[in-house]
Amino acid sequence: RPKRISTPIYGATKARIKPQATVSMPIVRNKVFPFKGFSAVNVFGIIFVRSEAYPLSATDLHHEQIHTRQMQELAFVPFYVLYLVEWIFRSIRHRSFIQGYYNISFEREAYGNQNNIHYLQHRPHWGFLKYW
Repeated sequence: RPKRISTPIYGATKARIKPQATVSMPIVRNKVFPFKGFSAVNVFGIIFVRSEAYPLSATDLHHEQIHTRQMQELAFVPFYVLYLVEWIFRSIRHRSFIQGYYNISFEREAYGNQNNIHYLQHRPHWGFLKYW
């Protein structure tokens, strides 16, 4: 059973400042998933973290929290269908799986706002469409 960890989110700097929000998501630490090259993956709101990337930075946790919000908006399963279809489309367009990944609208929103700790408080519904 995954361990639920409540971790404060700090600003983008390394200096510890007053926490603005708290992430409470199950985190599973392991050596296999996600694949090498990725530190964490969010599956239905459960964060799987490679052992060497544990503990995740506040930036990485916030990135995954943005994905959880996207999943909730799309009722989870449609999120994964759209994610996969868009990854395939963007990978063909950019002729690279990595470039395809970085150009997925869900990833563009998460990477673009992972350092803004207030983003989820002011994020518009369906905010990823801005990055389509």
